[in-house]
Amino acid sequence: MIFINKDNVFHLQTAKTSYVFRALPTGQLEGMYYGRRIRNAESFEFIYDKHAAGYSNSTAYTQDDTTLSLDHIALEYSAYGKGDYRLPAMQLLSEDGIFTTDFKFKSASVSKAKPELKGLPSSYGESDTLTVVLEDTALGAELHLYYTAFEKCNVITRSTRLVNKSSRDIKIRSMMSMQLDLQRGDYVMLTFDGTWVRERYKHEHDIVSGVTEIGSISGASSNRHNPFFALRDRECNEHSGDCYGFNLVYSGNHIARAEVSPHGLVRIQNGINPFEFEWTLKKDKYFDTPESVMTFSHEGLNGMSRNMHDFVNEHIVRGYWKGRERPVLVNNWEATTFNFNEKKILDIAAATKEIGAEMFVLDDGWFGKRNNDKAGLGDWYVNKKKLPSGIDGLSKKINDMGLQFGLWVEPEMVNPDSDLYRAHPDWAVTTDVYTPSQGRNQLILDLTKAEVREYIINAMIDVFRSGNIAYIKWDNNRHFSDVFSRRKGARSGEFFHRYIMGLYEIWEALTTKFPEILFEACSSGGNRFDLGTFCYMPQCWTSDNTDPLDRVHIQGGTSYGYPQSVMTMHVACATSFADFRWSNIEHRFNVSAFGVLGYELDVTQLTRFERACVKKQIEFYKQHRRLLQFGDFSRIGDIATQDRCKWQITAKDGSEAVMGYFVDRITPNWGNDVIKFVSLREETLYDMTARLQLLNLKTFSDMINVPLPKKINMEDSVFFDYICDIVKLRSEKENYSIYGDSLMYSGFKPKQPYNLSGYKFSNSRMILDNDSRMYYLKARAEQPAE
Repeated sequence: MIFINKDNVFHLQTAKTSYVFRALPTGQLEGMYYGRRIRNAESFEFIYDKHAAGYSNSTAYTQDDTTLSLDHIALEYSAYGKGDYRLPAMQLLSEDGIFTTDFKFKSASVSKAKPELKGLPSSYGESDTLTVVLEDTALGAELHLYYTAFEKCNVITRSTRLVNKSSRDIKIRSMMSMQLDLQRGDYVMLTFDGTWVRERYKHEHDIVSGVTEIGSISGASSNRHNPFFALRDRECNEHSGDCYGFNLVYSGNHIARAEVSPHGLVRIQNGINPFEFEWTLKKDKYFDTPESVMTFSHEGLNGMSRNMHDFVNEHIVRGYWKGRERPVLVNNWEATTFNFNEKKILDIAAATKEIGAEMFVLDDGWFGKRNNDKAGLGDWYVNKKKLPSGIDGLSKKINDMGLQFGLWVEPEMVNPDSDLYRAHPDWAVTTDVYTPSQGRNQLILDLTKAEVREYIINAMIDVFRSGNIAYIKWDNNRHFSDVFSRRKGARSGEFFHRYIMGLYEIWEALTTKFPEILFEACSSGGNRFDLGTFCYMPQCWTSDNTDPLDRVHIQGGTSYGYPQSVMTMHVACATSFADFRWSNIEHRFNVSAFGVLGYELDVTQLTRFERACVKKQIEFYKQHRRLLQFGDFSRIGDIATQDRCKWQITAKDGSEAVMGYFVDRITPNWGNDVIKFVSLREETLYDMTARLQLLNLKTFSDMINVPLPKKINMEDSVFFDYICDIVKLRSEKENYSIYGDSLMYSGFKPKQPYNLSGYKFSNSRMILDNDSRMYYLKARAEQPAE
């Protein structure tokens, strides 16, 4: 609900939050409160800024009120030139060379209709929007500030539109999507940073005097600094305390910053990164910023994450796959890379069906002269030497096995060794004076050119119609370099933003034409994991790193801003290519199950033991898929500081839950655990079981020899390998009926872990370094009488 009160005081309410600001008598907007929901009041004078005496050594905004210094108050949107010396939200340059601006309040209105943003995706759904119009009469421009309240998920989105109403050009040098000035506080900023195969690790920064800033200049939202960030009170933890979350519906260069002024005010901004950005705004034209997303929670970081998760699931993801369960797939990439033929693919597909998966995905290498990563990108015709039946024939054979068929593409890229590049070298992003730098032996196509966008759309339509294709993995494997466009009338300062708008135009055309295809984004793993992408593609490959210990960090970090329904996780081979760390196949599944599950290994080479494990894993996942993909996610503990952590997914009505218990390193003889759940119904009786896992006899190594009269050579024994393949030891049983309050407050003690005193198969846990367990709760259908 949005209130416009007397004296131009604006109050946005959601189910649990309030956002209050006003127009000052001088026309600026003063931010007054963002936090836990408060009642609407006849007057909010009690939180007006008080400055009766003014401040020495400050710049007075007007001689009519020499006590008013814009540098000392919280502002909704700021510019430079009138006495506010913090970083401005907007930097404009008039044709006269003047960079001072002075936008003042003109009008405000509330509507159920949410404005469309020019060339940009944005959120949608039931909401209320407040539009505040400011004007600068000297510049001849209007500034439209949009505030949209999504009541149920406690999210407010913001965006900004600059309208040129003059007869002269205005140059935009910087224009943030959102500014939030908070009162003095002891805050910690959480950012989610990394690089390839190490995406979105959580980092914390004390917010002290000066500027703390993250961003991307790679051309994409990037794996270096995700657009999502959070701000928490120092006393806030996962389960309680005040915190804020922020994100951006954008896939390009972005910036997010927190500035503490000399007077203790905390300024938060996010938007398009001003690096090499300059937009010329012509007469009667307007420029829209990407949509900023913000939420507040007094229920700790998990409460903030739930708000963001609900928002993404309900108001970002859209179309046929919104809220729809995703299939379990097998991808051939790590099994074959480029080295395959039709027989090998069909063998993998047959094994895919045999283990219980539902879809086979053919990755890179199926088109053009694509026998390695040095050639073929851009040539989107099937390689008949590898696939004589073509995509149509291959997809039909796979469909006849009872499987869906999916395909990999990377349409934004081109290899210099390709028919496309030889025909259109001017379509690549290069300069005329430098030898182009390549990434993965490829160049980027210039999506600011209409003819390039048209080619990609038409080429992909032909590909998507070439067989019965149910899934597309859209990859993007390099950062930008040699940035320049040969488009007629191109301005270099507009390139990055126009590229992203061109990409959105392509995605809009293809997802509209093929609404039932399940599109999965990928960009060397998580290099374009952002809300702009999720407006078109309901899921994204989370990281090229499938090592489960690394994935606990990556998926855990990602969960702060994104729901598990958009994260794809694959069980890969035992020794991770990313760090050569070994892990057992049950642990790999336990981590991958907390999202959209797949397998990326040669399923034709599974041992008998591994095949038995995988079949049971997929059976378990299908049984609980709705819960695992769309339930409420909670983090309990931090593996980075405590060597172990827990993830819990709970049904929204509290009727069931799954918990993953993850261990980095065990300490010998470290005693037992107490495992506590969260977010359950206190008075409900739950039946709890541990997921049955299979233990490989090799886990016990030379200890197997202790009771044997004749010792086995563990290092070189075909017999021992055979025994390990057919003998399937089972993990410990944990079966209890426990009330919700007990599970949350006292917890339960699982069975004793192995120590040197011995191991009892029925009453001990064999849990190792880099290992895990899963526990499932189900509310009893008939509850005991009181």
